[in-house]
Amino acid sequence: MPNVGPGGLAEHARHIERHHEQKKNTRLVTLETAWRFNMNNLDRMLERNRNFAAQQSAAGGLLPSLPRTLPNVKAIIIGCADMRVDPEEILGIKLGDAVVLRNIGGRVTPGLLEQLGLLGRVGQVAREVPGGGGEFHLIVLHHTDCGITRLAGDPALLAHYFQLKESELKARAVSDPHAAVAVDVALLRTIPALPSHWLISGLVYDVATGLVEVVVPPTPIRAA
Repeated sequence: MPNVGPGGLAEHARHIERHHEQKKNTRLVTLETAWRFNMNNLDRMLERNRNFAAQQSAAGGLLPSLPRTLPNVKAIIIGCADMRVDPEEILGIKLGDAVVLRNIGGRVTPGLLEQLGLLGRVGQVAREVPGGGGEFHLIVLHHTDCGITRLAGDPALLAHYFQLKESELKARAVSDPHAAVAVDVALLRTIPALPSHWLISGLVYDVATGLVEVVVPPTPIRAA
């Protein structure tokens, strides 16, 4: 050790302390890098969830009460399960803005209608009206290059999906999303349980351009 005075000894001690701290930090960074390298896709999703929870909690954006949330919901969106067609992304939906129901093709099927019925019952039990009784939208969202169009050659499978006879499939316009969305909007208009003042519309999202086309403009489900 060099022959130094008290001040030099103190500086030397601080230097050693900084050296150990740097080694510790380097070791931690190395461990974190190794952990991240070994993360699988679920690990990454869970990490993003922790970030989401922290941010939403800090901003007061979490919605722990269903009855308090229902009056602020703006729409029910019926869309396709396709990973390229997430309403949150393409329509800028925020947490609590909309109820999103997704299936193959975004089609109105007996199963979809059953879900709508259950949602209605949930509202009754919660004693709250979606949208608080004000403007409320029922949106049918189809898209181009939909996987269901590739099933046109399997009528038995589609007939089971729609719970129709094969001879009735043509009316569902499976191969044309623009025609199909109009068909589904028309079908929803015939459901008596849906509130007549809700605004119903049909949209088609173009996966090549990222743009949404309004095929059926929003109008009340049934005339007053």
